[in-house]
Amino acid sequence: MQPDRYAADDDESPASGVPSSSDLTGGLIPAHVACVMDGNGRWAARRGLPRTEGHAAGEAALLDAVEGALELGIPWITMYAFSTENWRRPADEVRYLMGFNESLLARRRDELHEKGVRIRFAGRRDWRVPKRVLKRMDESIEMTAGNRRCTLTMAFNYGGRAEIVDAVRRLIADGVAPEKVDEKAIRSRLYYPDQPDPDLVIRTSGEHRISNFLLWQLAYSELVFDEVLWPDFRRSHLFAAVRDFQQRQRRYGGVT
Repeated sequence: MQPDRYAADDDESPASGVPSSSDLTGGLIPAHVACVMDGNGRWAARRGLPRTEGHAAGEAALLDAVEGALELGIPWITMYAFSTENWRRPADEVRYLMGFNESLLARRRDELHEKGVRIRFAGRRDWRVPKRVLKRMDESIEMTAGNRRCTLTMAFNYGGRAEIVDAVRRLIADGVAPEKVDEKAIRSRLYYPDQPDPDLVIRTSGEHRISNFLLWQLAYSELVFDEVLWPDFRRSHLFAAVRDFQQRQRRYGGVT
């Protein structure tokens, strides 16, 4: 039997002693976890595969991370799926990603719906996003709108700076006077004002950057940078990040 080329590498598993979900319930569980899903291209390159194969392999990681969030009772999870800067990638890769995200929704939305997951999308709905992809997005939003067990937000054609620009444009369109502009006024015009700021942000692949992700919301988020490439990410990595989070002190500019 040929080995599964999408299987996670054994040596990419977290170190021994990683907690199970039951080990974590005695500590603070983050209300909102956000993930920068990085390393698909490098994962594919290590195997001599096209970059698109890395994106395909990342589907298992996404679903297992959501399963892990459900297991821990995390009510909000946001995944950075496609940035406003990703349009600069080779045209073939961009076309693949558009088709892949469309097919991903078609394949997985029923499963997520059955698990009580609400699906939402944060980002610009501009001319660059194919109409067929927008249709799948709208179908998924409508199907899962009543679910409350967990809200999965896919940051798609998303940029943190773009979100802030769009919020400022809404302020101007609403005729808000300069002296009335404050944090509350801006926040109320973000893509999802009801979504709490992330308690924990995980970035994979060993990179230590924010990459224009949730710039307004990350003001006091705890950051965890994991060496694992995204296709090898599993709920055990999520549990390890939550354990790290539970050991930190959050002071919000104050003192303990």
